[in-house]
Amino acid sequence: MATGETVIPHAVQKLSKHKVKVKQAGQRACNEKDEKGKFCGGHLKRWFYTNDAIEQECGCIEKAWGKNAEVYRCENCKTLYLPNPQDLSGVNVAGDGRISVFGLTVPPKDEKK
Repeated sequence: MATGETVIPHAVQKLSKHKVKVKQAGQRACNEKDEKGKFCGGHLKRWFYTNDAIEQECGCIEKAWGKNAEVYRCENCKTLYLPNPQDLSGVNVAGDGRISVFGLTVPPKDEKK
């Protein structure tokens, strides 16, 4: 989050035009069910709602959470997700990666001339 701003997930507000949920720890895909009971499974992407033309008309998210809140949105069903307080902010969602078994760092190859 920018400038030390925090979002309190347990104080999730009901917004009239948006469905809002709190991400589970490490969650990267939407877990919203449709009317048939199937999971959406869409990728959760960071959503910069102040740049979204449709959201600028509505403006309800900016009024509720301010200009720089950390919000994620499902690419399929458009459900909004607030960050989980257990997840570290700004960390790569793929994780820290694996350390080499051999403990070696291989230098990059030189370009052929």
